[in-house]
Amino acid sequence: MAGKRDKPEEIVLKLRQVEVLQGQGSSVADAVRQIGVTQQTYYRWRKEYGGIV
Repeated sequence: MAGKRDKPEEIVLKLRQVEVLQGQGSSVADAVRQIGVTQQTYYRWRKEYGGIV
């Protein structure tokens, strides 16, 4: 069963959204849960796309 693949533009937007949520006082775990991905996925995306943000 294949999952939905996010496009790079969507990934960058989600990474920015996590940064905003963290700025508002949310923990990483809560912020990542709100955008609908796992922490592992978040850190992988941040490693790959972090320079774009």
